[in-house]
Amino acid sequence: MIPLNKRLIACGVLGLAAVAAGIIAFSSVEGQDGARGKTSYAPVQEEDFNAVVKRMSEAKPAVMKKQMDLLNQRYDLSDKPGQAKMSRGKPVQAGVRVKLPNGVTWEQLANMSPEEIQQKGLFPKGFLPLPHPNHMEGGMVFPQVHIDEIKKQEGRDLTRFDLDFDLPQHLIAEFPAAIYLTTRPDLGDVSQGKLVTIDNYYELFNGVLNPKQLEGLRLLVTPFPQQQFNATHDRRSLKASLGVTCFDCHTNGHTNAATHLVGDIRPQQYRHRIDVPTLRGVNIQRLFGSQRAMKTIEDFTEFEQRAAYFDGDPVIATKKGVNPVERGSQAHFMAEFQALLDFPPAPKLRWDGKLDPARATESELRGQDVFFNRGQCATCHTAPYYTDNLMHNLQVERFFKEQDVNGRWASADGPIKTFPLRGIKDSPPYLHDGRLLTLEDTVEFFNLVLELKLTDQEKKDLVAFLLTL
Repeated sequence: MIPLNKRLIACGVLGLAAVAAGIIAFSSVEGQDGARGKTSYAPVQEEDFNAVVKRMSEAKPAVMKKQMDLLNQRYDLSDKPGQAKMSRGKPVQAGVRVKLPNGVTWEQLANMSPEEIQQKGLFPKGFLPLPHPNHMEGGMVFPQVHIDEIKKQEGRDLTRFDLDFDLPQHLIAEFPAAIYLTTRPDLGDVSQGKLVTIDNYYELFNGVLNPKQLEGLRLLVTPFPQQQFNATHDRRSLKASLGVTCFDCHTNGHTNAATHLVGDIRPQQYRHRIDVPTLRGVNIQRLFGSQRAMKTIEDFTEFEQRAAYFDGDPVIATKKGVNPVERGSQAHFMAEFQALLDFPPAPKLRWDGKLDPARATESELRGQDVFFNRGQCATCHTAPYYTDNLMHNLQVERFFKEQDVNGRWASADGPIKTFPLRGIKDSPPYLHDGRLLTLEDTVEFFNLVLELKLTDQEKKDLVAFLLTL
């Protein structure tokens, strides 16, 4: 009879072997369509690093052309600024950018049933889930303007040799974003127009934050290993890297529209693209993550470091250099700073989040009425912060047949959390995966999905109201 301690050791060795086999098997089945893959683990890269760089660099033009062809098929990507401005002056893009199927109008679509739209294949392509720039590869991808600034300040290169960010700069949030603090509203934008990094966080915030908050901010701008940016040979940066920071996506506590894939879904083609949400106003939120419904910002902060940085794969995380933050101090300090991030000023709103009639235009007031009544927006987005802190399933899949979209299997999204609408004009693109480029696109999407049948004037007024939030 084998002694217990030897039996346990043998079981452990067999278990590790099974995990390793599962990881290797993943690569051969992950690209197949179907509801289930053969393994949950990421593939182990056995190929020589220089060979990977050569192969993926040569494939990059075709990869990006395929994605840009898709975007141009779906959207009008041109630069068409409206009159409204973001907090630091960047123009808000105006107009509906989603392209309609040939021979149909928005009014005609709105008068069709979901079943008819599905049967005729008339659901606008821009309303389908948006795939990652290379969905079967995935990983963090940053806008070029952020890559350039980080390289300038820190010498850290967030360029990927295999793919680029896909959305034009004029269609995403302004860079760098303003920072407003709940504790010091008198200071206005405390970023002073700078991107906050490990190089300047101390000079900008010393004397404004308490020591715990300052340490939390330091951790938020400190780079740690991540799936695509680390020191191992199976990375997607040319040089070995210290990694990424929380603020590489949530720039200045807001967003730069960097993209990634959710870590909680398998197989790969079912994973959702993430449009990085703003951290402004997390102090009034009670759910975190688009679908995971984590209950505290501390939970989310710890989750990001332990799992999201490595696509939810703790085996790969161990290899590449996971950084498990200490819950009682580090996660707490990081969360305490995040909880100070305020929404931008909204001078036309009263204390209850509603418009002050003395400051609002007639169109904005009409839009507010649509929002709280015919538009049904307030069913989920309740004042004053315009969230109900719940999850909702829009059942958008009733409008289209399941299909492959550049490696993303478009099917049911399931329940998604209600994001706050305060400061919404500062946070394009919209919806959890960024499939809606403008507020006008967003109004058309919900008008169709909620079967509202709003008039053109009601849509215009609703956009006018959203711009005041």
